[in-house]
Amino acid sequence: MRNGEPFAFAGLFDTWTAPDGQKLHTCTIITTRPNEVVADIHDRMPVILQPEDEDLWLDRERFDSELLRSLLAPYDSGQMRAYPVPATVGSPKNDGPECIEEVSWQ
Repeated sequence: MRNGEPFAFAGLFDTWTAPDGQKLHTCTIITTRPNEVVADIHDRMPVILQPEDEDLWLDRERFDSELLRSLLAPYDSGQMRAYPVPATVGSPKNDGPECIEEVSWQ
């Protein structure tokens, strides 16, 4: 976010039992078409929830598919910024704060 605040992705989580009897916990992040900030980087982006919609997304007692579907839109690009990060971010073995440090454009 442009203001540096944390944000929430729309995702799904489920626990289920595999055919072999093993209990599995699975999750996914929902994506949508990119906004203007992300379009030059990738052809899709995670759905980022507006802070006022986070409780609605997480409410298991209220299921309104039309309302929930309306949240699956690109986030306002005016609230976001993109910047280059080190190439080390491309490997899952790297998981530290250095992965999100801004570097010079190359």
